[in-house]
Amino acid sequence: MASICEIALGSGSNASARAAADLAINEVRRIESKYSRFTSDSVVAHINQEAAKKPVAVDEETRFLLNYADQIHRLSGGLFDITTGVLQQAWDFRAGIIAEPERLRELRQHVGWSKVRLIDEGIFFTQSQIQIDFGGFGKEYAADRAAGVLRQQGVCSGFVNLGGDVSTLGLRPDGQAWSMGIRHPRSPGKLIASIPLADAALATSGDYERYFEHNGRRYCHILSPETGEPVNHWQSVSVVAPRAITAGTAATISMLLEATGLEFLQRSGLPFLAVNPQGEIVTHSAREPDGAGADYGR
Repeated sequence: MASICEIALGSGSNASARAAADLAINEVRRIESKYSRFTSDSVVAHINQEAAKKPVAVDEETRFLLNYADQIHRLSGGLFDITTGVLQQAWDFRAGIIAEPERLRELRQHVGWSKVRLIDEGIFFTQSQIQIDFGGFGKEYAADRAAGVLRQQGVCSGFVNLGGDVSTLGLRPDGQAWSMGIRHPRSPGKLIASIPLADAALATSGDYERYFEHNGRRYCHILSPETGEPVNHWQSVSVVAPRAITAGTAATISMLLEATGLEFLQRSGLPFLAVNPQGEIVTHSAREPDGAGADYGR
């Protein structure tokens, strides 16, 4: 998952806890292997290579993720688009190189969920050079799946943390909620807040993971499909939801909506903590809507 990951269990014998944790870790590895865009034998790689030539059949799990991508594309007004990965080719966040406008215009021709067709046989691209990438919610999905594996093994206290995308199970052994820290977006190594969680998930999206600064502006890796440019408003957005995939999606949509992201968060009814351009914290606490999130079925 290209990040620091951990599983902590608060109940059970050492042997049974280790066995349960191993099963959860294997589930994360399975998802990464199946859907990574960085390996040539993944499902995503196969779709990207073949779907412009002919419809590609997909299994139930992949169909679920594609349908979820379709739902969040509509929910976000087209801003959350899993075809935008090609835009990253124009940016070099390690070297601090700004994309050339001509290169962005070229790549934007190969972006657009409207160029993807979900059909009975699977998935089909109406234009060549279209690519999909589940990276926008892949870690969150894996965190939820790993937590589900732990529950199936009888674990009732613990958490899965995949690079800051967290899914918790029950309470700590002392009966208290799990306390999850939220990283300060401008002070590395410091926390801006701690959030209590019990049988809930937390995900954060921000402008501080992959970025560079030029002439006083911060350029982060979250790119708008409309312009190909990095978003430039919220420092970070953290959302609490029943499932990590729901929390992560809401946080990312809010980043993409920029100034109107706060209105979206308030309409969602989900608790959140956002840091605005001036570094001020905006919070909202609310009971999570019953039945929110996705049902994976498996």
